[in-house]
Amino acid sequence: MTEVIIIPNNNGPYQVKGKFKIMTEGGREIASDGDETWLCRCGQSANKPFCDGSHKKAGFKNNLDEKS
Repeated sequence: MTEVIIIPNNNGPYQVKGKFKIMTEGGREIASDGDETWLCRCGQSANKPFCDGSHKKAGFKNNLDEKS
C-alpha cells in the first residue's frame, strides 16, 4: 500500500504527499498535479480546495505544535 502523508502546516495549508486522488462529495475527481499539493485550511482561497496563499492576508493562525 502506498503511503500518503498529510501535514497541517502551522498557520498555513495542509501539505499532501504521496499517491492520492481528490474527489468531490458527488464523486467527481478534482485534478491535481504530481504527488504533492497544498489544500486550504483557512477557507479564504479563491481556488478551493487548493491553497492560494490567502491565509497570509487573512491572518490565519493555527499552530498545532504550540502547547495548549
